[in-house]
Amino acid sequence: MADLIRTEVSEILRRQIRDPRIGSVTITDVRVTDDLRLARIFFVELGKDNVAGETWEGLESASGFLKRELGHRLHLRYVPEIVFKHDPSFAYGSRIEGLLKEIHQGDAEHDAEDS
Repeated sequence: MADLIRTEVSEILRRQIRDPRIGSVTITDVRVTDDLRLARIFFVELGKDNVAGETWEGLESASGFLKRELGHRLHLRYVPEIVFKHDPSFAYGSRIEGLLKEIHQGDAEHDAEDS
């Protein structure tokens, strides 16, 4: 169910929501409670480690529309409440990548000094 919700929410955000505040948002994961009453939707804003306040506002204002559209598309008896959460794993990955580049540059400089 979570994968289906992720796919549908991504599609709705990309094709039906015209709010410029959420234009660069990518849905990374969805976690649904066992009783299907709550869907935590994890997202990242492309090119940014943190989320701008206006992006949060845009997502919150779109949540009612998203819930209604999910109900129509998935034909669920009960559509879960939607809660948006920022996915910190991309920022963490970027930090690790930066640290690895620093280490690699340091090794290359050390090797150049030894030659």
